[in-house]
Amino acid sequence: MQMKDRFYNYIVQLQDTITKALEEVDGTATFKEDLWERPEGGGGRTRVIENGAVFEKGGVNISAVHGALPESMQTYFGVKDADFFACGLSLVLHPKNPFVPTVHANWRYFEMYDKDGELVDQWFGGGQDLTPYYLVEEDAVHFHTVCKKACDLHHPDFYDTYKKRCDTYFWNAHRNEARGIGGLFFDYCKATDEMDMQAWYAFVTEVGNSFLNSYIPIVESRKELAYTKPQRDWQEIRRGRYVEFNLVHDKGTLFGLRTNGRIESILMSLPPHAQWRYDHQPEKESEEEKLVSVLKNPKAWV
Repeated sequence: MQMKDRFYNYIVQLQDTITKALEEVDGTATFKEDLWERPEGGGGRTRVIENGAVFEKGGVNISAVHGALPESMQTYFGVKDADFFACGLSLVLHPKNPFVPTVHANWRYFEMYDKDGELVDQWFGGGQDLTPYYLVEEDAVHFHTVCKKACDLHHPDFYDTYKKRCDTYFWNAHRNEARGIGGLFFDYCKATDEMDMQAWYAFVTEVGNSFLNSYIPIVESRKELAYTKPQRDWQEIRRGRYVEFNLVHDKGTLFGLRTNGRIESILMSLPPHAQWRYDHQPEKESEEEKLVSVLKNPKAWV
């Protein structure tokens, strides 16, 4: 079986596993499914959950698209007359309770072909990261511990390397702060003498399989906590920063827009409610300020 078919079959099964588990955690809402086709080639299966007992909005989407690489992306990759294939699973979950973090994850595979249809490049990418609104250190430690265990099964340097890349990538440069407390970010994972594509497949699927264990225990322990209107306001203010990153800096959003991706699936990462208050500053020595101080100075959690 070709790698692209093998990985696509994996993300189809992973989407089923994740959405089933999330519906069980929520207890009331279920995912709405949309099947869509891309005119230039390929399509996807979008699943969205809204207005649940736990999840205010979330999406767990898969896609597999192919065709001529758009001119803007040819310039980006420094190629001409290239075709491509890309598939992946992308998820974002925005819980109602401000003590439950937002989470994002993505695992993807890309191939590029010359004008004769010959494979000229291929790579994996992905990761997962946590965006809390109130900093609970044991949750941060748990999330990063699961990430590290998945990495350590494949290379002793992977966690440190991809944790640092996550901190660098999810950096809201115009705010001089991180989007959240990080996790893993890896891209352009290509065959080398040390890691062939089968080894990369094993690593990426290991990380994907670890996702539920990294996130669900946090949700279960925080979803019933009482919260106030000011705490909910703070959540929505921080969600505004999340939106800023996704629309200004995120490469996945830009890739989807430049390749005529399905706009509803691309922008499902945006929360249903967010705020932008002029020059908002958290109170000194508050729990809100504690979060911001860590976002401005990412730390080692494990």
